[in-house]
Amino acid sequence: MAQDERVLATILEIFRHNPQRKFRVNQLERMASRDHVKFAELVKALTFLEQEKQIVTDGNGEYQLASVDTEVTGVFRANEKGFGFVRIDDEENADDIFVGPDNTLLALDSDHVRVKIIANGNPWNGKGPEGKVVEILERGVETLVGEFHPLTDIQVKLSGFCGYVISSNKKFKNYKIYTPVDGITPQMGDMVKVSISQYPTEDMPENMQGAILETIGNKNDPGVDIMSIVAAHDIRTEWPEDAMKQANEIPDHIEEAELTNRVDIRDQPAVTIDGDDSKDFDDAVVLWKLPNGNYHLGVHIADVAHYVKENSPLDKEAYQRGNSTYLVDRVIPMLPFRLSNGICSINEGVDRLVLSCDMEITPEGKRVAYDIHPSVMRSHGRLTYNKVNEALTKPASELDEKYAKLQPMLKEMANLHEVLYNQRHNRGAIDFEEPEAKIIVDDKGKPVDIVLHNRGTAEKMIESFMLLANETVAEAFFKKHVPFLYRVHETPDAERIQSFFEFVSALGLNIKADPNDVKPIDLQKVVTKTLGTPEEAVVQMVMLRSLKQAHYSDEPLGHFGIAAEFYTHFTSPIRRYSDLMVHRMIHEYTDSNLSEDTQKHFGPILPDVAEQTSTQERKSIDTEREVNDLKMTEFMADHVGEHFDAVISSVTSFGMFIQLPNTVEGLIHISNLTDDFYNFDEKTLTLTGRGTHRQFKIGMPLKVTLINANVEQHQLDFEIYDPNAPKKEHNDRGMGRPRRRDNRFGRAGRNRDNNRGRRSRNSRDNKGRRRYK
Repeated sequence: MAQDERVLATILEIFRHNPQRKFRVNQLERMASRDHVKFAELVKALTFLEQEKQIVTDGNGEYQLASVDTEVTGVFRANEKGFGFVRIDDEENADDIFVGPDNTLLALDSDHVRVKIIANGNPWNGKGPEGKVVEILERGVETLVGEFHPLTDIQVKLSGFCGYVISSNKKFKNYKIYTPVDGITPQMGDMVKVSISQYPTEDMPENMQGAILETIGNKNDPGVDIMSIVAAHDIRTEWPEDAMKQANEIPDHIEEAELTNRVDIRDQPAVTIDGDDSKDFDDAVVLWKLPNGNYHLGVHIADVAHYVKENSPLDKEAYQRGNSTYLVDRVIPMLPFRLSNGICSINEGVDRLVLSCDMEITPEGKRVAYDIHPSVMRSHGRLTYNKVNEALTKPASELDEKYAKLQPMLKEMANLHEVLYNQRHNRGAIDFEEPEAKIIVDDKGKPVDIVLHNRGTAEKMIESFMLLANETVAEAFFKKHVPFLYRVHETPDAERIQSFFEFVSALGLNIKADPNDVKPIDLQKVVTKTLGTPEEAVVQMVMLRSLKQAHYSDEPLGHFGIAAEFYTHFTSPIRRYSDLMVHRMIHEYTDSNLSEDTQKHFGPILPDVAEQTSTQERKSIDTEREVNDLKMTEFMADHVGEHFDAVISSVTSFGMFIQLPNTVEGLIHISNLTDDFYNFDEKTLTLTGRGTHRQFKIGMPLKVTLINANVEQHQLDFEIYDPNAPKKEHNDRGMGRPRRRDNRFGRAGRNRDNNRGRRSRNSRDNKGRRRYK
């Protein structure tokens, strides 16, 4: 019997919002009539819902929602309005459980909780299940950063507290964290980091207690805004005394004894190619043609593992940091600058210890031989991307002497890159191109410009060489059957790919691939079909959201994004602990001739290394992204009331996110679409007006007006520009709505998992390689 899904959804919602209540048919008839449900439709729906075990009847004419006794555990994600969602543990495709304000048990954002499901989802309107938190298993937040507010002298005497902290994290801004008088006493307006000792209770639901760990500085002082974000993400900035002592004792030059068992390649014209402002150089490249017509490509990486020995103070601190963090106006390094900019940096004209990956490659791009070994080298040139790009297009007479001399090798490098790129493309590697935004700040940290940069051949060339070296090292040690650390990017979930295919089909693209057995080349074909079309950007954007997050693993799970069976991170040991670990294993396996003892040593520790490096990478990316959001919002605050060209980057049930040409993003809330009432379609990701039938979809260009810039919450609110509308008075307070980026194509409650396909605006590292690689 055919059922009207609108009627089913309406009737089931009545029960779901009153899970303990019993209803008679006449009561349901009155309530359903508001939604124009007829009596016959109601009876038919009740019969169907009872058959589907969604509701039960007592046989006396009363109906009630079927009881649900299931309990699950998961992470609670709070909304500042009091409700929240629970993401179930280890169930990637499960719907988030909605938890109403009265059912949170005072859980805080990121708490690990046990939740009882009190109402199943409504399959006829897409609403997920509802639940009630019954136990807080583990607190997710132990420290917070915020502004200190002192109490009056009388309040101090009466309470024993010197003041309270209001967190800068919007999920906690409604709580006061009281700090005792026997600890650090900051000044009014100071930003502090506080350790929470007491969480909200029924008696004090909006209060917490904690001890101040450190004073970061006054909120108005230059740089304090950024360092507050750094502190909030627990990025380590201070060096332990023993680690600095070790760093200072390492010689700043190579000694003769260190050259034993190293290949001397100081005569090879190897060069470093980096950005104009780079200061640490961890990779060098060299290329020449062999007599047989093949290429010899040498990728030489700073031998950091030679200086940072396992379990030494420097190694322990590097492990805790996991990687360097790159912010708009500073770098928080994984290693002290004395190493990263000194003996471990491949500076021009000085001898340096490296690990080399020499590869022989045919003119068609096939690697036919390789050798991985320790070397000593001397850089023959500190080259920059900009000038190398010039050297690839200008005659030698217009170049600096250094570049003119190296021009033949650079042109051969560009040729090899083209071959390698085509090889990757043919096997299905997915390559996205988009401009990168660099935020320019003055000496006080105020953003003064946002500059876009498109990668040239030089950047892509170095990326190709590093990718090949990483693949070569991973494959080499996989074939040796020894424990190893891999960079993996797993096959995306069929559900997400199915949603993506449905989306591109709505754009008129014919997709023949099986979402249950998707291959990289299937997605690459979609990208290729849209190149140069208006849909190019939107298709790439939605595709990225369907991909999983790259991470580290001791299992060779492959790399979907670059269509590689084996992949690792070998090329950046100055700023990534994963690479340092890979170098250490290469040394130990080589020195011990793959001894069983060496394998037994590394095998048990690699899972922890993989988890730690993945976690710390996530922290750094989140920190970089939040700093970028802050500075972009601060930059835009001077432009409230101005009009901009924009493109819709995401559509949700509560509005749409838009992106300006300078990559700044903001929200047009649905309440600011005042010309009509708009319905959200999850499958097509569109908002459609009921009366006007006006439609908004991803990729659609708009003219917008910036109406609010909330610097504190990093939020920008826009409205569609109407040249005929009267001028308004604007303020900078913002609308306080979350800048939610949905990972599940608009599904309610799904905050996008950072780096799950979506790159941050600073998504490339300082070598031009995308983080997902």
